[in-house]
Amino acid sequence: MVLSLGITTEGLKVALEIREGYKKREPICLPGDEARILMPESLLNNELDLRGLGDPLALAMVATRDPETPMALAAAARLSPLGRDRELVSAVVGVVGEKTKHPQVRRCVELVTKSAFSPQSIARIRNHTAKIIVQTRSQFTTALRQNMRALMEGVIAPRQFVREFFELTEAGNMRSDIRKKLVTSLLLSEGIRPSVKFLMLENFDRMPGAVKRSIISDVLRAKPTHHTEIIKEELRWIVSQERQSREAENIH
Repeated sequence: MVLSLGITTEGLKVALEIREGYKKREPICLPGDEARILMPESLLNNELDLRGLGDPLALAMVATRDPETPMALAAAARLSPLGRDRELVSAVVGVVGEKTKHPQVRRCVELVTKSAFSPQSIARIRNHTAKIIVQTRSQFTTALRQNMRALMEGVIAPRQFVREFFELTEAGNMRSDIRKKLVTSLLLSEGIRPSVKFLMLENFDRMPGAVKRSIISDVLRAKPTHHTEIIKEELRWIVSQERQSREAENIH
């Protein structure tokens, strides 16, 4: 249902859900596919139907509140054309420029608003955003590779490695399938200390539910060894706790 000039009730609902997700440090997933994290490229792809995520209010929430610059820029780039012919959405874009935590988003909003949302300014924002996405992902992938080498050489503490692992994979907007492969490999590797693996499990909630369940399934099906049985037992406990939590919620 359209509330006024392009803003929908679904978009409002999604915007509020995104805000709560940020508070809980939960990733945004593609509509109807909780196994796939929303990527900046998805926001730049105008051919991709994002449902409520493509609403001006939802995009504005990402552009102002997302912790990572590429995601915020991509949301602003997708939002900007919507303000060309709609006064209310134009005002929303202006608010994004005032409230965003990212200086680059602020500058991009200033560019499009001063040019009255011209196609040329919007194209410049899209091109700039595409470059930032590629550069950022390359930087974070390199940092992740260096940290892995440092862990194997014993020059980085397990807790620091795990903390930076999640920070880098989130900030670098790593694809879900790649993240799943990395985490599964770490949990099954005989060269990784148990302390690192247990720290990884402590942060499991930072991954989409479907990705987490797939990792658990793959690890539990892996060839049993003394090295992996401890991790498998911990995963079974996690599954049991989640099942009990769901049953308790159903009772209430």
